[in-house]
Amino acid sequence: MAETDREANRFTARAGRYASVGANVGGVAARMAMSRLFGKEGTTNAAALAQALGGLKGPIMKVAQLLATVPDLLPPEYAAELQKLQADAPPMGAAFVRRRMQSELGAGWQARFGSFDLKPAAAASLGQVHRASTKDGVRLACKLQYPDMQSAVEADLKQLEVAFALHRRMNSWLDTREIAKEIGARVREELDYEREAKHADLYAAVLKDIDVVRVPRVFPELSTKRLLTLGWLDGDKILGFAEEPVEVRNRIAQAMFKAWWHPFSRAAVIHGDPHLGNYTVFSDGGEAAGINLLDYGCVRIFHPRFVGGVVDLYRGLLENDEARIVHAYEVWGFRDLDREKIEILNIWARFIYGPLLEDRTRTVADGVKPGEYGRRQAFEVHQALKERGPVTVPQEFVFMDRAAVGLGAVFLHLKSELNYHRLFEAEIEHFSLDELTARQGRALAEARLPEPA
Repeated sequence: MAETDREANRFTARAGRYASVGANVGGVAARMAMSRLFGKEGTTNAAALAQALGGLKGPIMKVAQLLATVPDLLPPEYAAELQKLQADAPPMGAAFVRRRMQSELGAGWQARFGSFDLKPAAAASLGQVHRASTKDGVRLACKLQYPDMQSAVEADLKQLEVAFALHRRMNSWLDTREIAKEIGARVREELDYEREAKHADLYAAVLKDIDVVRVPRVFPELSTKRLLTLGWLDGDKILGFAEEPVEVRNRIAQAMFKAWWHPFSRAAVIHGDPHLGNYTVFSDGGEAAGINLLDYGCVRIFHPRFVGGVVDLYRGLLENDEARIVHAYEVWGFRDLDREKIEILNIWARFIYGPLLEDRTRTVADGVKPGEYGRRQAFEVHQALKERGPVTVPQEFVFMDRAAVGLGAVFLHLKSELNYHRLFEAEIEHFSLDELTARQGRALAEARLPEPA
């Protein structure tokens, strides 16, 4: 039987994963519940949970890190610990890599490359990246998925459902069911490297005229559902520029802004993973010139009306137009809103939109550390909703919110000083829902992706 056939969503693999996740996390969860009962919840339990998850690796690591980036979904001490987790999983050995590559590309797979380094250049939660080259010397990045990931994902998402059910019982002000659906949908998509290749093609089309953002070329003849081969893009880590002169940091921040907002305003799509490892800085003539956008597993394609809601909320906040603000929330999927709930949602909206509303050069959040970005405002919302909730967070909103917070944290790391208002106005100038719908349709067709429901 082929190795790929054995990697179906097997019961035995799921059962083993349930046992591993349950054993590691169950004891911590019990201690968390007892601590909360006696009012002693704190950093000790948070560290224990992080240690339990860190020992498991795989999809649960990705889910844990994702949860940590959604402000106030977890208590601050838990989020702080989970954000320390490293996504590096134990790498596959050379013999195992050979077998995996043969299962994806067939016998004699090495003859299809000019070179292939069996030692991984990077290892992450769902797979690892190998340096390679084509027969004519083009450098490649080959992302090879670990075996049994579908089974591991399904097992881990089942555990996540249990955790969310507990969260709803302990925090009745926030209905997390739509959040769980969105996380499940996006993590399952990340297993499909054929879809990720299409995401890369989509970004290449949308950003083709943007010189400050580079998208790797897809090599479909060397790719499968579990192997993705892209062109290698040279670059340096963003954090390596944190102490460079402000004009350098601003140049990188502007490229990040363009990489995020241009595809959103032109094709209703976002790069939903704010992890700093997904971006590097490329140089031109020895100076930082722009960013490489490296990973396309976590991409969210919206219906154009969602983008219309983003623009409506921005205009409503800018002009103090309450009717337009309410309309935006309703377009996003918020329901049963009264005046008090709207004011609570506006606490968060004014924070996220704050840099875009002020026509001046500024940091994205004065006096705030990257790891604390959004925490104070999220706490205010938390406290208010405990008294006036519950509220259901719409599924589409989850990754938009998460990515916006992640982008803000990047700007804080860079300590950039920009006029975010003018940058945003340039992206939505002459915004038209009909025109966006037409542009998105063309871009998705070119990338062979279905239109959103």
